[in-house]
Amino acid sequence: MVALCDISADPGGSIDFMTECTTIDSPFCLYDADQNKDANSFRGPGVLVCSIDNMPTQLPREATDFFGTLLFPYVYNIMQSNADRPFEQQPFNPVVKNAVIASNGRLTPNFEYIDELRRGSRGSRHKACMAHAQAEKKVLVLGSGYVAEPLVEYLSRDPKTHIHVASAVQTELDTLTSKYSNVEGGILDVTERPDHLATLVEDADVVVSLLPYVLHPLVARACIQHKTNMVTASYCTPEMRALDEAARDADITVVNEVGLDPGIDHCLAMDCFDEVHHGGGKIRSFVSYCGGLPAPECSDNALRYKFSWSPTGVLRNTTQGASYLLNGKMVEIPAGSLLKSSQRMNFLPGFALEGFANRDSTIYGKLYGIQEAATLLRGTLRYCGYSEAVLGLQELGLLSEESHPAVHPGGPDITWHELICNLLGQSDEIFYDNLRLQLAQRAGGEERVRAMEQLGLLSDAPVRKRGSLLHSLSEQLAERLRYGPGERDLVVLRHEIDIAWPDKRQERRGINLVSYGEPGGFSAMAKTVGYPCAIATQMVIDGEIQGRGMVLPLSPEIFRPVLKRLEREGITATQQTTTL
Repeated sequence: MVALCDISADPGGSIDFMTECTTIDSPFCLYDADQNKDANSFRGPGVLVCSIDNMPTQLPREATDFFGTLLFPYVYNIMQSNADRPFEQQPFNPVVKNAVIASNGRLTPNFEYIDELRRGSRGSRHKACMAHAQAEKKVLVLGSGYVAEPLVEYLSRDPKTHIHVASAVQTELDTLTSKYSNVEGGILDVTERPDHLATLVEDADVVVSLLPYVLHPLVARACIQHKTNMVTASYCTPEMRALDEAARDADITVVNEVGLDPGIDHCLAMDCFDEVHHGGGKIRSFVSYCGGLPAPECSDNALRYKFSWSPTGVLRNTTQGASYLLNGKMVEIPAGSLLKSSQRMNFLPGFALEGFANRDSTIYGKLYGIQEAATLLRGTLRYCGYSEAVLGLQELGLLSEESHPAVHPGGPDITWHELICNLLGQSDEIFYDNLRLQLAQRAGGEERVRAMEQLGLLSDAPVRKRGSLLHSLSEQLAERLRYGPGERDLVVLRHEIDIAWPDKRQERRGINLVSYGEPGGFSAMAKTVGYPCAIATQMVIDGEIQGRGMVLPLSPEIFRPVLKRLEREGITATQQTTTL
């Protein structure tokens, strides 16, 4: 036997050694029965296996079992096929013989009519193929910031794809349009010119929104109106979910959560869960952490952190509450107490990492189909010392978004030293040592004071007044903690999954993804957000994603191709399994 095609695309189903589906891009793998393993290669011993997991070829498990049961009595007879002998001399029984469509490069007598059909339709098919080849797919990219270039670079590899980037920042547009020949740009503020947005959306085959998440519903409504597909890397918010029925009625696909977190984290988790459930196993615990960080050699500051865009969102998240499931019990962390729950992470001992919970983790039991799990926790990673330093800022009130007269844009100029004195209710003429003592009592310790000193918050530097303490602090940190020339960032993602198998085995599977940025090239965060978003966009263009309405990358026909194509971009995860 040379090759086997499993049309059911059911890992562990009728073909029990077919453990992973193949894709349209890589349709074959080579299975070596002696080694019980497969490889993406045509060389070496084994049988080629084709099992493309792409609707509508996928069949229900019951259909797979039924088909396999019917086929099994004829398998030995099929294996007697000998390509050196004419079809008429093959030792097939009547059932197998009547089912053979082609042999030795020719249609068998029962199916020679196919050749007549092919000749009759060849002319029309040729015209259709020519029209398809000449067709140009149009992609509208909204936003030209941090993660836009990897996405544009990926999509621009196909010369038949025309990309229009719309942004409010001319310099970013100039950078993108000068690098890629099939990219053009134009100035657009979607809130001020919804009419221009509508015109661009109507002319596109798919819209990629890299705008702030609060603007996605505005874009989605335009896509629904003009029946244009849409892709975004952001969370599918309640406002977006409310548009699901309208998107279905418009017969469009709106893919959400195809970045890093959310995005790659979904794909890696679902790939594991799918394998476990196909093998009859149960997920007992799912703990996941992810973080974008400066590379260790670039983390020498009080926060052990650097910012690629506005710090406001990062700082705001530290004041939110969170909830998760631990050993079957709900754990609630109230707003303002999140960083106090921070814990040391030891899964990569070479990194000094800490983690804290992120939002509501309990929703992922149903979303991932792992309602059996007693522990569900998704969290954020930072270097050790981050939580302690930010807690000092929080205790002083610097993370408040309420208006504050001291930083009113129309008020008198003020330095950071004067602002800290104001917040402590002290005169700005207080002796420095006394100020530090007062600050330590208020902020919660000497270590937190040293962090504020390193951040320039006790200096005579002027405050960029932005109305609230949080936004004013964000201006200071964006300037002081930005990446310098030649510095690189780092992305770390960790899934820790406890599994119970039917034979009573218990195992813990650790999945790690570590990606570094390239000085002078793409950052790790830009790559791990931009590339999965681009891959999903290409899949929508090519018709590989058939779902309508609000779609997440939680089904095999999405997450498997995404992971395989990310590997080609150098974004890969490692996995270790230990017995419990």
